[in-house]
Amino acid sequence: MEALPKVFVAVDHTDWATITSLADALAGTGCGMKVGMELYYAHGPRAVEFMANKGFPVFLDLKLHDIPTTVGKAMGNLLALPIAMVNVHAAGGPAMLAAAHAARAGKHVRLIGVTQLTSTDEVMLRDELLIDRPMDEVVATYAHMCLRAGLDGVVCSPREARLVKEHTSANFLTITPGVRPRGSAANDQIRTMTPNEALTNGADHLVVGRPITAAADPLRAFNELFQE
Repeated sequence: MEALPKVFVAVDHTDWATITSLADALAGTGCGMKVGMELYYAHGPRAVEFMANKGFPVFLDLKLHDIPTTVGKAMGNLLALPIAMVNVHAAGGPAMLAAAHAARAGKHVRLIGVTQLTSTDEVMLRDELLIDRPMDEVVATYAHMCLRAGLDGVVCSPREARLVKEHTSANFLTITPGVRPRGSAANDQIRTMTPNEALTNGADHLVVGRPITAAADPLRAFNELFQE
C-alpha cells in the first residue's frame, strides 16, 4: 500500500463553494482529506471522488457500527470509492470487525477501528456510557480487539497513542484527532494534544479540522501546523 500523509484535514463543511475553496487552497501540500459524516451525508460519493481527483488521499470517516452482515455489505460498497482509509467503530465487537476485514480483502485500503471519541472523558465513560473501566483500559482493549480482527490500526486520542502501540505493535497505526496547535480552541474535543506532543507520544497520523478549515487563510494555518 502507498504511504499515508502525516496530516489529514477534516473537511466538516456542507457548502460546496467552501469545500472547493479549501481543496484549492491545500492542493499540493501533501495532506490528505478526511471526509466525515457531515460532508458525506450532504454530498455522498461525489465528495470522495472530488477530493481524490484533486490528488488528496481520502480518509472516509463514517464509523460503521451495526450487525456484522450489514457492516460487511456496507463496507463492500464503500470500498468501490477511491479511498485510502476507512473506519468502523470497535464497539461493534469482534464479529463485526471480522466482517469489515473480510469485505476489505484484496483492496489496498487501510481499515481502522474507532476506540473512544475524543469528546468522551472518564466521567462520561463511567456515568453516562456505563463503562466502569479506566479510559486507558478501554482504549487498549478495543485496540487489541482490532489487531486480532486483522485491522491496520485505530483512531484514538493522541494521549493514548503510545499506550496503543504498547498493547499492539509498533506497526499498528494510530490515527489521532483531537490535535490542536498551541493556543487553538479545544471546541468539543476533550482529550487533546498539540501536534508535537501527539507525534512524540506515538501518533502516526494527525487529524486536524477547525484550526485549519475555519482559519481565514487555511494554507497558512496548515503551514504553521507543520512549523510547530
